[in-house]
Formats: sequence, C-alpha cells, structure tokens
Amino acid sequence: MRILITSCTYAPALNGQAIFTVGLAEGLAKRGHEVRVITGSDSSGPYAGLQKGVRMERLWSVNLTSFHPDSYYPFFYSQRVHRIFEEFRPEIVHIQDRFPLSVRIFHEAKRREIKIIGTNHFMPENLAPYIPLLSMAKPLYNRIMWNWMLAIYNHLDLVTTQSRAAAELVRSKGLSVPVFPVSCGIDLNRFHPIPSIDRLACRARYGLDPNRKIFLFVGRLDREKRVDVLLHALKRSGRDDIQLVVAGRGAAQGAYESLANSLGLGERVRFTGFIPNEDLHNLLNSVDVFSMPSEAELLSIASLEALACGRPVLLADAVALPELVTPGVNGYLFKPGDSTDAARFMSLLADHPEQWQAMGRASVEKARTHSLESTILRYETLYGALLKGVLPEPSLILNQISQ
Repeated sequence: MRILITSCTYAPALNGQAIFTVGLAEGLAKRGHEVRVITGSDSSGPYAGLQKGVRMERLWSVNLTSFHPDSYYPFFYSQRVHRIFEEFRPEIVHIQDRFPLSVRIFHEAKRREIKIIGTNHFMPENLAPYIPLLSMAKPLYNRIMWNWMLAIYNHLDLVTTQSRAAAELVRSKGLSVPVFPVSCGIDLNRFHPIPSIDRLACRARYGLDPNRKIFLFVGRLDREKRVDVLLHALKRSGRDDIQLVVAGRGAAQGAYESLANSLGLGERVRFTGFIPNEDLHNLLNSVDVFSMPSEAELLSIASLEALACGRPVLLADAVALPELVTPGVNGYLFKPGDSTDAARFMSLLADHPEQWQAMGRASVEKARTHSLESTILRYETLYGALLKGVLPEPSLILNQISQ
C-alpha cells in the first residue's frame, strides 16, 4: 500500500504523538509498504530524505521552541502538498491531528476521493495550561475545543484511539464515524525485564540514591503532566527512605524545580533531565516503582514501557490509565490531583518491597498485549478494510486491547 501520514510533531520530538507516528511509519515501511510522512522541518529550512525506509517530507517551519521544546509550525505548504499527492498518489491518508497542515492534507485527500483515517491524540487539557485565564471559562473552552477537533474528525472514514477509554471519550463528545481502539504499541524487544542489569551502576549514572526506594516519573515536564502532585505527595508522606526521580524536559521544568525547592525536598527529589532513548529501558529496570500523575493520558507510552520492564506502578485514576492497573495486583490508582491519596499509596508500596516482584510479573503480562508489531498488523487490517469498503466490527479490534 502507498500510505501518506501527517503529524504536527515527529522525531526528534519525544512526545507521545511523535513516538507513535515514528513507530507506525517505520513499522509499516519495514513490512514493505511505501510510506511518506509530511511534517514540519526541525531545522532551518525544508528538506526531504529517506529515514529507516520512510520518505520524509519536512516543510518550511517557524521555530517555536522558545514556547515549547517540540514546537515547529509549518507555513507555505499548499503547493508542496499538492505536488506530493501528484507524485506519490497515496491509497490511504492517515492524519494524527487537526492542525492546519493536517486539515490541508485532509481537503486534498477528500478532493481526490482517497480514504482517510485519523488517530486522535487530543484532549483540551493538552492546550489548557498555555491559555491565560482559562479556569474562568473551562466548560466553554472544552466544548469549543472538542467541536474544533470534531469539525474534521467527523468527516473521516474512520478514527482510531489508543484505548477503550479514549474511544468512549470521543464518542461521548460527539464523534459519529466508526472508532477503533488500537494500542499505540511499544517495542517489547527493548522494553522487558533485565535481571542481569547492574542497578547500582545505572543509578549512579543518573545521580540516584542507591539506598532509597526510587519512584520514577518519565515524560514531558509540562503542566498537564501534574508532576506537582507527586512532589506534594512526597512532602506529605514525610518519608526519608523514598527518592522521587523526575526524568524528562519541558516547558514547566523550571516551575517544578522551584516547587521542589520551596517544599524543602532536597535530595529526596532528583531531576535528571532528558534520558537518552537508548538508555531508558536500563533506567526503568533500575528503579523500584513507576508513577504517572497526569490526568490527560489517552494511554501513556511511558507507563506501558514501565509495565513491560516489570515495574509496579502508581498511576492517577484518570482517562485510560486505569486500563493499565489492577489495584493490588500490579500497582495502585490514586485520586487525580489528590496528593494526600498519592502519598498514601506511595507509602503502601514503599512498605511492602516483598510484593514488588509479583507486581512486576503482573505488569509484564499487561504489557504483552501492546506490542508494536501487533499494532502495525492492526493498522494494516484497517487500511485494507477501508480500501475494500468493508470495515470490521469495532469490537473485534476492541477485544485485542488489554483487559
């Protein structure tokens, strides 16, 4: 198949949408499909080239990294998009958002009667922290933003989401086209338990305390990730035997570091900065518990990778995160935004290290249904069904998502 994929973000960005899009494009190319990706340029100008079998089309963009580290906004792309369609003649178009570039590609595909699939990575909470005075009109903002997304997504041939909860969410907001939950997938060849790992050496590499119980957060340090909840929880716990490790970079990093200082957490919190992707699986295998406090996760790739590495987890009871936890079996869920509740479960996990190994095994079992290989095969099935004009029942895909 000739598949055209577009996204407002792509490697070297490390947000969830970018990671998913890279995995999808490269996985499809590896299976012999012709794949082109259109996205903004991460350098000074437009360029094209082959990257792991994927033909990249990087468009001229304005660098907005002073606003957010992953932000490049493409301009003046209409003629280039038209030429790409003329040259490539895609059979399937797959959009990852409804930002202007994807909208332009949507209209070009519609005009040519090409089948269009869209994956939704959006929640209004993703943009809310950057809009001043939003708290004064949050219900109105949410309604406007969902309508903004649906104005395009309700005209696609089908929509995919990363989880059952994400599918139910978009349906509840008014999505009327068929929606299929398909996991974003993770590389289980890289993310798995490594019993032989030198945990002390890995901890030393990132300045982690060898004698404390390590709770790790990995992700973008943006306000919607709610790392502040974990910082307050650590303070409320009053425990000196726990170290909270915050790994990543983002627009709110300075604010989180300032909060940790104001709470007097000292060496009980460690900000590592960016973790190279090639070493992330080693870090995950060297800590004790993984925690994700975000209230805006349509699945959470970072949490899945931690599960695959056999970590007990402490996650917010929000959106899709409950799909990754069987409370008391592979971890616990705490009330979203409630640092007191998070502190309670943090202490419960810290007090029972004898349970970590069994919890880790249960986490690995949950992660096994989220292999990237399976995700690629599911998308091949959906693309093929679209081209034949006969879609499978959404329940057939739904049943493949972790129970």
